[in-house]
Amino acid sequence: MANDATPALAPSLERLVEETNALLGYLPLLAVALVVVVLAWLLGSWLSRRNLVGRVARRNPFMQDLARTTVRWVVLLAGLLVALELLNATALVGAVLGTAGVLGVALGFAFKDILENYLAGLLMSLRQPFSPRDHVVIDGNEGVIVALTSRATILMTLDGNHLRLPNAMVFRGVTLNYTRNPSRRFEFDVGIGMNEDLVRAQALGVEALAGMDGLLAEPPPRAQVMALGDFSVKLRFFGWVDQRSHDFGIVTGEAIRRVKLALEHAGVDMPEPTYRVQVSNQAPAAAPAPAPPVSTESENAVDTRARDDIDRQIDQEQRETSGENLLDPSAPRE
Repeated sequence: MANDATPALAPSLERLVEETNALLGYLPLLAVALVVVVLAWLLGSWLSRRNLVGRVARRNPFMQDLARTTVRWVVLLAGLLVALELLNATALVGAVLGTAGVLGVALGFAFKDILENYLAGLLMSLRQPFSPRDHVVIDGNEGVIVALTSRATILMTLDGNHLRLPNAMVFRGVTLNYTRNPSRRFEFDVGIGMNEDLVRAQALGVEALAGMDGLLAEPPPRAQVMALGDFSVKLRFFGWVDQRSHDFGIVTGEAIRRVKLALEHAGVDMPEPTYRVQVSNQAPAAAPAPAPPVSTESENAVDTRARDDIDRQIDQEQRETSGENLLDPSAPRE
């Protein structure tokens, strides 16, 4: 029985011996190919650390890292192609490249959001649309810029909360930067009686604003008639604030207080809406309510200087993200 099986196994054994001999003869070439790949990796790592590569974008750490990584992998890919050519595996090269293309498309769809945020971070690091500590509003999200990373823009909201916005949303969104132009205008409305002298009321309000701490002399404060309502005439007052030295919200509030006091002290009527009420059961007429006294609010000056309530939190956030921050305060901005 054994003698009958030997002739049947002979072709398989001969094929095994041939393949083993071919593999043994192939080992030196395979070793050379592996050496080429290792040398390509070492060469790529060495080139990526050269100052010449760093000069490509020495003001942008993100671009520096991208340039170094690109050089390293390009040299490694060239080494792989040489190694495959030495092994006479040109058909494998085409198959690998084709597979890489298909795989790249599949990964592109799978990680679309990640790649979009990464690309947006790259473009914004080149454009520098804002600087650290800029006060911005991005698609309705208001805060102070802390850092720009490869995936997200970090804000500190005015109430001290950490806010991360995807770079793709920031790149596409509408950005309002209050810090770019430090002079910012405020406005507020005041209603006065229908029979009041409008020119006099405007002059009283503007005079109350003139010389106020935190209010710019140029452009000067102004007032204008905005609308005629059912119970009053609406006046609108304007003023400009330097946000670098004074708090916009506090200056606005102090301006409203001063105009209100000035109009009250001058006896200007500031009526509230009037409603007519009918009562079915007649009752004795009540005595008219006494007129409210003129406000005697304190005229003490209000501190309108800029506040640093969230500066400590911003400093801590910037220390934690210092290695990732792609913003350069000294770089030109678009």
